[in-house]
Amino acid sequence: MYGLINIGFGNVVVGDRVIAIVNPGSQPLKRLRDVAETQGKLLEVNHGRKTRAFIITDSGHVIASAIQPETITNRFSQNFYDIEKALERIRNEARQG
Repeated sequence: MYGLINIGFGNVVVGDRVIAIVNPGSQPLKRLRDVAETQGKLLEVNHGRKTRAFIITDSGHVIASAIQPETITNRFSQNFYDIEKALERIRNEARQG
């Protein structure tokens, strides 16, 4: 229940489909990127900038973003908080009315 998460440059991802947000610096993750590209499951949304995070989805897609993993994680947390507050407000209104 995360909604849409901004991953930079006007691109969004469905938060509930994300499995991991990782730093792309290690060799295994570089191999993961190559495999995803070979399989046609690599999405580069960094607009030519340096890749700072890989977002791995439950469908096996790897999304290369120019946004830091910490920033994306903070956006997840904020969206979750906002959704929870909205649901609480709806529940309170339903109880009163």
